[in-house]
Amino acid sequence: MTAELITVGTEILMGNIVNTNAAYLSEMCARLGLDVYYETTVGDNEKRMYETIRTALDRSDIVILCGGLGPTQDDITRETTARVMDLALTEDRHTRKRIEKYFKTLRGKDYKITKNNWRQAMVPQGAIVLDNENGTAPGLIVEKKGKTAILLPGPPGELKPMFERQVVPYLEKKQSQAICSCMVKICGIGESMVETMIEDLISSQKNPTIAPYAKVGEVHLRVTACASEEKKAYRLIRPVVKELKKRFGRHIYTTDEKVTLEESLVAMMAKKKLTLTCAESCTGGAISARIVNVPGASDVLKQGLVTYSNKAKRHYLGVKKETLKSVGAVSRQTAYEMAKGGCRQTGTDACIAVTGIAGPGGGTKDKPVGLVYIGCCVNGHVKVTENHFSGNRAKIREQSVVSALTLLRSCVLKYS
Repeated sequence: MTAELITVGTEILMGNIVNTNAAYLSEMCARLGLDVYYETTVGDNEKRMYETIRTALDRSDIVILCGGLGPTQDDITRETTARVMDLALTEDRHTRKRIEKYFKTLRGKDYKITKNNWRQAMVPQGAIVLDNENGTAPGLIVEKKGKTAILLPGPPGELKPMFERQVVPYLEKKQSQAICSCMVKICGIGESMVETMIEDLISSQKNPTIAPYAKVGEVHLRVTACASEEKKAYRLIRPVVKELKKRFGRHIYTTDEKVTLEESLVAMMAKKKLTLTCAESCTGGAISARIVNVPGASDVLKQGLVTYSNKAKRHYLGVKKETLKSVGAVSRQTAYEMAKGGCRQTGTDACIAVTGIAGPGGGTKDKPVGLVYIGCCVNGHVKVTENHFSGNRAKIREQSVVSALTLLRSCVLKYS
């Protein structure tokens, strides 16, 4: 089956918000075995939206729209879709009661609900209503003459749980075959190298298929198979995943779709009973933040130090004054002393340290913007890497964080 994505909102076209919904829905459709050939963003204009929806329904089996389901006058996705599909709008009493309960719970029983909110209870005739557990606008599944329009609220916090809990089961039932996948997540190897290492598998693939996805500092490989039933599909996937594990070894940090790099790292260190200090300069606490996102991180992370100035590096990490004077804060030796000193000063088993030039200023010919040294000490063993990242300040810092987590993981595997 073919699917098409339409994101609605003038604010997206103007660059006021980033369209993360499209990336999420594209990935979910791929996981479900739906072929997505078109992806469109349209503003809050009835004429242009009508043409966009009509064209999409003409050429695709399923059209997924997100945004424009709210109570205001520019929220016209529901009405426009109904007009394209020639369906009347009727009030859904169940939704009206849910909207009333939502406001009474949130604002109190005496709160007066404005009339425009009841627009959200109007649904195309015969539509399947998807309850919104995190907001007021329900989702809708509208079917007519073999075509399906799926309408979802725009806020990601509402869209994602609705899609995963209600839309995914609906779409799975529409598939004639079971489509299953496994995500192999790799760190420490670049995208081009990963592709080179599996070029023979990709060129000869039929069922299962391997699809590479490049992330910042990571590469994810989705292995997907289809069969008459789920068990048979996973039976096809297993030997491919086994071969990938053989080729990439310890660079694979998980085959669980939901597990992040920091989650796998915290789990590994907790299992080995290792404690950690983060000593950060140009990343400004971003490494600690990634680790703290993980439930149970307190078993591992004991300190997070942002030693931005030379004085802080000397005071909290014991970096030598002579080192800072002779080779500077951004140097291999400073990163070494930060990592070693982090363990010594705090008494933890491991320390990950970062010092670099994130830009846009501060770079020189010898030390350009993007030069970042990452030091890691685990059980007294220290390793320092020199990195040359590109992009703006945020991008350089993001790459530094992922590279630091990857180096820490590598050192934990080697020295513990």
